[in-house]
Amino acid sequence: MTVHFIGAGPGAPDLITVRGLKLIQACPVVLYAGSLVPTEIVAEAQPSARVVDTAPLHLDEIIAEIEAAHAKGQDVARVHSGDPSIYGAIAEQMRRLDQLGIDYDVTPGVPAFAAAAAILKRELTLPDVAQSIILTRTAVKASSMPAGETLENFGRTGATLAVHLSVNNLKNVVDELSPHYGADCPVAVVYRATWPDEAVITGVLSDIRAKVKNSGFTRTALILVGRALGAEDFTDSKLYDASHSHVLRDAKPARS
Repeated sequence: MTVHFIGAGPGAPDLITVRGLKLIQACPVVLYAGSLVPTEIVAEAQPSARVVDTAPLHLDEIIAEIEAAHAKGQDVARVHSGDPSIYGAIAEQMRRLDQLGIDYDVTPGVPAFAAAAAILKRELTLPDVAQSIILTRTAVKASSMPAGETLENFGRTGATLAVHLSVNNLKNVVDELSPHYGADCPVAVVYRATWPDEAVITGVLSDIRAKVKNSGFTRTALILVGRALGAEDFTDSKLYDASHSHVLRDAKPARS
């Protein structure tokens, strides 16, 4: 048997990959993070499948479900939100499976930051503005951040930041980033991207805290910060520049 770790995407049921959906439809056991995975996705499981919401379970209980399926030779769809490589808590599960000699694979999903950018209709990398995206979080009640992985250090780069799991720590985000990005730097806070109740708050570092406080967002919101969110006067990329040649296209002379 195989345990299939599956990224279900950011929320909309039709944003799961074809591969992920087919695995859910085929597996006799489906374990899913019920707090963040839409019920419409796991409803695609076989009527006879064992479908378990793992939100109230701890790691040992989740592994016990997998071991029981392994003993019966049953494949398991282990469904996580977004893309499981980002704050997916799959590493500790895979480590346990390695110790138990249980096979597994991973199916990627649409990450929250990509869904948020789509909602905003923004490209997060723009020529001469930002060519990097940093995915990070801040330490509140969850795991501590490694030394050096600070907003202050990331802010020095000028890259577009996607700050996860930190809407309750927005004051710290604003305080640490303002000296590097400026008080007028664009910010977007995207709540439950692609869910029916999604909401977006836009502003700048100097006013975003007040706007978010009035909204009542306390969880499941992504913070995007960077000049790319508001830039209009940026250089066109070389990709479609007629004067730029690459392996698939010769440069064309400029018109006189």
